[in-house]
Amino acid sequence: MTSRQLYRVTEAMALLSLSRSVIYEQIRAGRLRSVCQGRARLIPAAAIADYVDLLVAESGVGYDQPA
Repeated sequence: MTSRQLYRVTEAMALLSLSRSVIYEQIRAGRLRSVCQGRARLIPAAAIADYVDLLVAESGVGYDQPA
């Protein structure tokens, strides 16, 4: 079984615990990459991981360090 490579915006919202407007704001700002397939906007799984890494780097707290 293969892992998912693309997520719809609603699925990315759930994965990142962000609202629709914040997701689109981050896409417009270039902080969260997306692709279009027809009329659908899709978020690559790698882009979600990169966005989480960006947030962690900006916070100055690593995955293994307490907040």
